[in-house]
Amino acid sequence: MAMTRLGLGRQTFRLLKRSSLLLRIIAVVFAVLLFCEFLVYYLVIFWCNWPEVKTPAYDSEQETPEPVLRAMFLADTHLLGEVRGHWLDKLRREWQMERAFQTALWWLQPDVVFILGDVFDEGKWSSPQAWADDVERFQRMFRHPSHVQLKVVAGNHDIGFHYQMSTYRVKRFEKVFNSERLFSWKGINFVMVNSVALEGDGCGICSEAEAELTEISRKLNCSREQEQPPSQCGDVQPLPASAPVLLQHYPLYRRSDADCSGEDAAPPEERTVLFKEKYDVLSREASQKLLWWLRPRLVLSGHTHSACEVLHAGGLLELSVPSFSWRNRNNPSFIMGSLTPADHALSKCYLPREDTVLIMYCGAAGLLVVLILVHVELLASPFHFGWNLLRKHKIM
Repeated sequence: MAMTRLGLGRQTFRLLKRSSLLLRIIAVVFAVLLFCEFLVYYLVIFWCNWPEVKTPAYDSEQETPEPVLRAMFLADTHLLGEVRGHWLDKLRREWQMERAFQTALWWLQPDVVFILGDVFDEGKWSSPQAWADDVERFQRMFRHPSHVQLKVVAGNHDIGFHYQMSTYRVKRFEKVFNSERLFSWKGINFVMVNSVALEGDGCGICSEAEAELTEISRKLNCSREQEQPPSQCGDVQPLPASAPVLLQHYPLYRRSDADCSGEDAAPPEERTVLFKEKYDVLSREASQKLLWWLRPRLVLSGHTHSACEVLHAGGLLELSVPSFSWRNRNNPSFIMGSLTPADHALSKCYLPREDTVLIMYCGAAGLLVVLILVHVELLASPFHFGWNLLRKHKIM
């Protein structure tokens, strides 16, 4: 009878020991998943704050500061399609962008979000069904409250390079995103350009794009202290008098990224590679036309997947916004802008680094291996090892 009780006791002890190991494994896995897939985004984006911008008063008796528009600028999300997108790659990258975007919306509370092209990776060739599937995923990932506006400009992966671009693809894109070329809010003008159509070869889409821009130029000029004769501005709806912010996918012309710096700039070996006009950047001619037509105060662009600050003639600042996706860079980020009709301030918000998350997963895997080895007694418990080492030290 005693032997039977002893056997049952040993069996119960083994079961408890196995249960203890299983609970430890579950606890470690749950804690790591919770941190790496949720909490890390809050921890990193928590340190991002809106930059302060000067807000002069209009009334000397009672200060009435100008309204500040808070805008997020991100680029090159490249949602994978059915051809080149492996399901695991889709799951990993899209979850990262969804969590980063939703966390930023919750914490930063922007008024408007601009995505500077290449929303999709395969929009330039996707079938109607594949396009519909990609759009559905995008709308789920980048869902936003009704009081937050989301504005998107077209990139070459959305509608194709110039030689791939077609009226069907352009209209398909504009139908989903309701793309408007001129957008004004809180006294600030934004001009959103289909830079893929600025080839300058007289194609139908290119001619239409240039006609739209010349009309926008006329409206902006009419808002600038009556620069145009009244006869040319009689039918123009009044716009804010401030110089516009220019948003596009292709950067304005620059020779290379040689003058770019920072931890999210292009790698050093790539910075001196010369850019190809109409492929990597806009042509000189198209860039000059845009600056002459619109006279912007600030330019933001994407396409290169790396950050760069460029000063054009007259001190005009252009920011190339890095990719928002881990697929294109290890340290994605986005730009935060506080804008008024007369001034603006910009700062950068970095997202969690992919290699940091992978290191945490590897560390957790190593911890699980140690727990299992200790359980099967192939490795001494660290506590027992430390206690024995301390005892030997005392004896000596």
